[in-house]
Amino acid sequence: MGELLLEIKDLKKHFPIHGGFFRGVSGNVRAVDGISLQVYEGETLGIVGESGCGKSTLGRSILRLLEPTDGSVRFKGQDILKLSKSQMRTMRKEMQIVFQDPYASLNPRYTIFQTLSEPLEVHGLADASTRKQQVHSILQRVGLDPSYSSRFPHEFSGGQRQRIGIARALIVNPKLVILDEPVAALDVSIQSQIINLLEDLQNDFQLTYIFIAHDLSVVKHISDRVLVMYLGRMAELASSEELFFNPLHPYTQALLSAVPIPNPRMKRERVILQGDLPSPAKPPSGCVFHTRCPLVQDICKHEVPVWTEVKPEHFVACHFSSNSI
Repeated sequence: MGELLLEIKDLKKHFPIHGGFFRGVSGNVRAVDGISLQVYEGETLGIVGESGCGKSTLGRSILRLLEPTDGSVRFKGQDILKLSKSQMRTMRKEMQIVFQDPYASLNPRYTIFQTLSEPLEVHGLADASTRKQQVHSILQRVGLDPSYSSRFPHEFSGGQRQRIGIARALIVNPKLVILDEPVAALDVSIQSQIINLLEDLQNDFQLTYIFIAHDLSVVKHISDRVLVMYLGRMAELASSEELFFNPLHPYTQALLSAVPIPNPRMKRERVILQGDLPSPAKPPSGCVFHTRCPLVQDICKHEVPVWTEVKPEHFVACHFSSNSI
């Protein structure tokens, strides 16, 4: 592993619930509820979980696109939650994001040249004479013809628009890129092209990725380590190989059992979770997974499991993680 690039400690993002005649705060949606992890230079950290588990909120909170409720985010040793708006704008050159919907993330009134040259202008990275050259260079690097820079977003396919989104993130030469389900809205054939492109760009630009997704097969392919989230909390963290070969948390085991096997002759025992994901506004007491867990015991309903390193670099939050389903 490289040097420590990003350190997150007890990060929380709660959204207030307003109700009643005076619209007072009647509760909170605990979208992210105490995340602590480290990200190292040059690695790809995958974050997986069901829809509503808080993974996208976590990614946006790291960049302060959503202001965290509590905790700390240290980038290169500096707590970015204590930075002013002007300081944070300068810091964002080092930390970029690629969004899930490539069309919604692009300004429909801007040409691609305007979209890609704006970050250079905002951060003072190029004057008017060199801006065109840099825009054409990054377009070519992501697999698009530089002449496309005069076109508008609606003139491109979904895969091409995502390439533009990637180009916009990379044109300022960042150190960290958060990829928020970057291939979820694309056809399967295009997904593989984008994943291969991201891997090539990581090597060329010396990038560190946080890859947020719900497709476990994609996460396994691209990630060095994988964090499994459930209801805003951490369930398991391990290297990609270790997690997929030896999942310890019952939730992780259930997720992996749903991954299709390309060989129709091979069978896998499916773990079906009972019930729906609880509301993050009223998370269950004790272990938040106990309402759906096949291994549940009384202790699970009352005591929060300790985040434990059960094997070297393999962490899990479960009272009975040594048991298998």
